[in-house]
Amino acid sequence: MSVKALVTGAAGMLASDLCPVLYDAGYEILKTDINLRDKSISKLDIREKESVESTIKSFSPEIVFHLAAETDVDLCERDHRHSYMTNSIGTENIALTCSALNIPMVYISTSAVFDGTSPEPYTEFDTPNPSNIYARSKYAGELVVERLIKNYFIIRAGWMVGGWDIDKKFTRKIIELLRTQDEIKTVSDKVGSPTFTFDIAQSIVRIVKNGRPGLYHSANKGMCSRYEYALKLLELIGMKDKKRVTPVSSAHFPLSAPRGRSEAMINMKLELLGINKMPHWEESLKKYLSMYVK
Repeated sequence: MSVKALVTGAAGMLASDLCPVLYDAGYEILKTDINLRDKSISKLDIREKESVESTIKSFSPEIVFHLAAETDVDLCERDHRHSYMTNSIGTENIALTCSALNIPMVYISTSAVFDGTSPEPYTEFDTPNPSNIYARSKYAGELVVERLIKNYFIIRAGWMVGGWDIDKKFTRKIIELLRTQDEIKTVSDKVGSPTFTFDIAQSIVRIVKNGRPGLYHSANKGMCSRYEYALKLLELIGMKDKKRVTPVSSAHFPLSAPRGRSEAMINMKLELLGINKMPHWEESLKKYLSMYVK
């Protein structure tokens, strides 16, 4: 018998990998988003409480996977209202309805909830201290889910890498720059944990299937700077001797939102429970390039 699941943010990068994994695991899915990227997605603006209530009540899911978010960190810094309305109030709208109907909820959060000052990768047992509006709004969402939902799964991801057509983040930008430039500059003084959507999608389903509610980190193993990541990418696409990557400080690229030195994290809870199957980021980058870069 299939499990009915509602997915928010279904037009996004993570959902493009999570939804197929859910289908393969036997879920019956209602895909929702404000962006109707294809005909399989139903319109839902999580900022509208009445719409959230009617959609969830009408479908009667047995679990909600809440992926919808504003992930543009600098946009969030420039528009506080939009950030909190989407990432905090939107999440609260989902959580209130799930709470009223006693529906378990999965909430995707971020390693950015930490201030980035630790010399060691962050674990689930470290205390968040967000340093920008995006991170504050996402952490506020965590607190709402913890407060309202009995059976919740808060899953923090690192630097997300996903499907080529949807990925507008670092990996695709670097590859596109390398096609037109002989030298590119990347930041060497910020580190993080790459998180590939095809890996975390599998991890999310494992966590839910394991049946232990709570807070989890689920990033790929290892950590790196943007510079180190770009060097490995260059090596894997066979352009190491043709193109050049130059390290620069983050001051070279002024941004609206402050970032901590480190967003690196480890999946301590998954390790302790014996279900950490996230591969090393270098292995997954190789897989990603084989899938999307010809």
